[in-house]
Amino acid sequence: MFPSVHSLLAAPSTAAIPVHIVSKTSWPTLLEALAPPGRSFAQAQGFSARPGQHLVLPDGSGAVAAVLLGVETSDARRRDPFAPGRLAALLPAGDYALSGEIDDVGLAALGWLLQGYRFDRYRKHSPATARLVLPEGADGEELSAIAGSVAMARDLVNTPANDMGPAEIEAAMRELAVECNATVTSIVGEDLLSQNFPMIHAVGRASPRAPRLIDLVWGDPGHPRVTLVGKGVAFDTGGLDLKPSASMLLMKKDMGGAAAAIAAARMIMLAKLPVRLRLLVPAVENAVSGSAFRPGDVLASRKGFSVEIGNTDAEGRLILADALALADEDTPELLIDYATLTGAARVALGPELPPFYSHDEGLAAEIARLGMAVNDPVWRMPLWPAYDALLDSKIADLNHVSSGGMAGSVTAALFLNRFVEKAGSYAHFDIYGWNPSAKPGRPEGGECQAARLTYALARQLYPAG
Repeated sequence: MFPSVHSLLAAPSTAAIPVHIVSKTSWPTLLEALAPPGRSFAQAQGFSARPGQHLVLPDGSGAVAAVLLGVETSDARRRDPFAPGRLAALLPAGDYALSGEIDDVGLAALGWLLQGYRFDRYRKHSPATARLVLPEGADGEELSAIAGSVAMARDLVNTPANDMGPAEIEAAMRELAVECNATVTSIVGEDLLSQNFPMIHAVGRASPRAPRLIDLVWGDPGHPRVTLVGKGVAFDTGGLDLKPSASMLLMKKDMGGAAAAIAAARMIMLAKLPVRLRLLVPAVENAVSGSAFRPGDVLASRKGFSVEIGNTDAEGRLILADALALADEDTPELLIDYATLTGAARVALGPELPPFYSHDEGLAAEIARLGMAVNDPVWRMPLWPAYDALLDSKIADLNHVSSGGMAGSVTAALFLNRFVEKAGSYAHFDIYGWNPSAKPGRPEGGECQAARLTYALARQLYPAG
């Protein structure tokens, strides 16, 4: 379950092939410094250091002598720190060493490791053989742990729902517990009712694959309590408010929040940060059958609120609400949830920039800063109190969807916020969990969003040693 990235790393070697990272500004100087055959070849091929352009320079025997990669100039609005990583999937076998215009050697190396990811469960492929010599100053052990955790999350998201149901999500968490010496318990099926998780049960009861709440705990009980919660909807038909086929096609990724939370937990545990970590994943399949919950139903919740169902396709916030209520009872110092929650978030910010919500101004500022610093960007959105009224119900304590059809991501966050009272700080991430097209360090397919910035935040708040 935990993919290895060590095959993408090479031991330090004087024989490594140089990779020159250049912009249009620095290209004339490098061109003059190249040996005459390389200079002539680059000019003949029309290399101009255009961002994303790369060229392999041969030696006299036809072997690779060097590689050129164009990047944005230093005065560009933003230069992608993962840009060198795109070469991991393009270069022939060999050991390569980066040089030139590199803003952050750690992110450049991480981009290489993330680009080398392949989802190969169902078909064979040739393993990546372009290996990177770690730049000086890059921590190979930490980068491998981060990249391996991201690869694990991508595997979870990319695996189709016939092989990734609630039980398989639990199995992945149990495997993680073995790796990191954590403990896992789960509440399954009808036991959810007897132990007061009625909304998790209601959402998952229509499927023959039993719903469950999976609870992983790690670390010294005396350390600060940090709790991560991830939405684990293994597949979402929309329930009785059935999705159209086009919208259902990618719903294997509706457990992307759980995958991100699992990845963040793994990074924290492998780094042995001094925290008492708890990872909660409500795992269900939102299916259609005679026992499915209905629009207009009123559900009980662990928090004690009665919740009117406005739309069965807004199931993620229901299972998260019961899990957040449990997490809040433990009074964690930091509580974070991750969910592929709303299409409204994609309309507002697109697939690459997840919104997040928090009342804690200091926490929000650090999340935004660290997201940019580690190239895991997010954007703060408001928990606008006036919109709380959009969740009013005439027959229950609240409705779980807004009455007006606007501000969908905001009202979803406001709904979840009702279930958190005791946590010291709380943040909610409305992620997409998918790359519609490939970019450096981000192959097309399942993506792990907000996990790396969570690890950076935890490492800052609770430094090891």
